Amino acid sequence: MAQQLKPELKQFLDKGTVIPAHPLALTEERKLDEQGQRLLSRYYMAAGAGGIAVGVHSTQFEIRDPKINLYETVLKLAAEEIEKAALKRPFIKIAGICGPTAQAVAEAKVAVKHSYDMGLLSMGGLQGWTETEILARVEAVAAVMPVFGFYLQPSVGGRIFSYDFWLRFAEIENVEAIKVASFNRYQTLDVVRAVCHSSRREKIALYTGNDDNIVADLLTSYKFEVNGKTFEKGFIGGLLGHWAVWTNAAVQLFEEIKACKANGSKGLEALLTKGVQVTDMNAAIFDPSHAFHGCIPGIHEVLRQQGLMKGTWCLNPKEQLSDGQAEEISRVCAAYPELTDDGFVKKFLGNDQ
Repeated sequence: MAQQLKPELKQFLDKGTVIPAHPLALTEERKLDEQGQRLLSRYYMAAGAGGIAVGVHSTQFEIRDPKINLYETVLKLAAEEIEKAALKRPFIKIAGICGPTAQAVAEAKVAVKHSYDMGLLSMGGLQGWTETEILARVEAVAAVMPVFGFYLQPSVGGRIFSYDFWLRFAEIENVEAIKVASFNRYQTLDVVRAVCHSSRREKIALYTGNDDNIVADLLTSYKFEVNGKTFEKGFIGGLLGHWAVWTNAAVQLFEEIKACKANGSKGLEALLTKGVQVTDMNAAIFDPSHAFHGCIPGIHEVLRQQGLMKGTWCLNPKEQLSDGQAEEISRVCAAYPELTDDGFVKKFLGNDQ
């Protein structure tokens, strides 16, 4: 029987929260830095995140290489730190799942073994598959554990799906949420409209993964007429690589956005301006000017500067900061200090002894 999302976690997920995509801490020899990996998990909890996603793009897909074989290890380390923290609040553990059906199902079983709540199911790397074949894969994973759907942009290995695909996707039992990371307004609209037209519209939480449009996504309501009735839906939280850095500031910004929506859009103009600043910061980290080549080292560089990581090393030696990227990161940190959490991190590291 498929694992179900606990009612208290479902309620928490549906209210919306901040979920960072967990990076991978390595030594200079490109081996797992276990102490550093555990430190990052503790940082996200201390920073006020409502969950973490482990084994995802930010954790590096190479962890699945049989020669490296770190997938289960990173899931286990994060789960141990969360258990040790004994938080008195909800915290959602999400495991990244990818690959063909057999691999995806096997990864879901590993996630369940380590008490993960949901599987973030990537649709990347399946370019030759039909939409029907991919939906059958989703059903197979949903038969193991709750699914967090994932619309990944083509520039980093994803593909474009039809409106009909997302309509059928939303009808699958045990799909509890969808992360939209299409980095494209047209494709984002397809997903939201499809969910609104689905019979399971009330059961699916929408989370932004559009790191280029975080604040605007969280502020926007979508309305569609379905059989004479108007339904409204919006992004109620985010599962983001961008939130792997400056996490405490992201939590504060998220609370500001929620307050704006609850108070008749008071402060909306200032938030939209702040949203552009967040996008500027994201451009420095994610490196779109070099086709996102430096996105993972960019995350590492911020964490390195703060003392949360020892270096920017990746499992793939070719993944390095792009020319000028470190300077861009320094520029945005100086330009928008209120959107960083350097002071919080300094205090956290002082207490985390």
